[in-house]
Amino acid sequence: MNRFIQGHGRTQTTLLPECLEDYVHEDNPVRAIEAFIEQLDLGNLGFAGVTSAATGRPGYHPAVLLKIYLYGYLNRIHSSRRLERETQRNFELMWLVEGLRPDFKTIARFRKDNAKAIRAVCRQFVVLCRELGLLDESVVAIDGSKFKAVNNRDRNFTDAKLKRRLSDLEAGIERYLRDLDAADRAEGEVAELKTVRLKDKIEALRAKVEELKAIEGELKKSPDKQLSLTDPDARSMKTRGAGIVGYNVQSAVEAKHHLIVAHEVRTALTVRSSARWPSRRVPRWVPVSLRSLLTEATSRAKRFSRASARA
Repeated sequence: MNRFIQGHGRTQTTLLPECLEDYVHEDNPVRAIEAFIEQLDLGNLGFAGVTSAATGRPGYHPAVLLKIYLYGYLNRIHSSRRLERETQRNFELMWLVEGLRPDFKTIARFRKDNAKAIRAVCRQFVVLCRELGLLDESVVAIDGSKFKAVNNRDRNFTDAKLKRRLSDLEAGIERYLRDLDAADRAEGEVAELKTVRLKDKIEALRAKVEELKAIEGELKKSPDKQLSLTDPDARSMKTRGAGIVGYNVQSAVEAKHHLIVAHEVRTALTVRSSARWPSRRVPRWVPVSLRSLLTEATSRAKRFSRASARA
């Protein structure tokens, strides 16, 4: 054991303990988050709670919660509960928020109440990248990614799926009715208990049929003949696997530094049907030269889609 590198004893005390600054390298991305947020005017961007109240329990400054949100975004930590745990064990995040530990409800409420202001921060970041010359104006690539929604597949309906479920329910009711007739012809206490249980199942199935018929009425009003009950904007989309209920996010990325210069969330079901990027939807902060490239890339995507369809 003496030939191995030894660690410090867990119960060993030191006269001068290490500080958080020693755990964060000077090239660590969290320092960029710190520098970017510290130069923002959060009040003008629309964040609530920038000025503390004169009375009541003190709250967290929006800059602290924004740092946690951006750290989670960069490290693919989207859950507010996981972010809460990271503030208690992650030295990078401890350094970034100076040891503060907001609970998950505070983090989730901040994200929900300041969605518009967070989008303004994203715009400021694109403007900063443009000022620093990080947006390459020679090549822009457009691609789509499908993100799963909260909406479960069982709570997403199309005309074919609804007819299939109604058919299955009708078949189940018919099967229970036959079992009920057989139980009525039988005698004894067991047959009586079985009859009561079958009647309850039939009533439950009929109630489900009525619920699906009400959904059918709402489905007919939908322009694309698809209905999601949990996330109304989510749509059933084909993937390489079994398919998901989610969103199709179209992103325009510059080629040199791979920065996203524009994005749009669509409900188009396939890449072919989403291969268009209206110039009127390109954000105003995108440079004029990039706007023309987006338009050109869109026209090329359309031509490629038509050629694929003919093939």
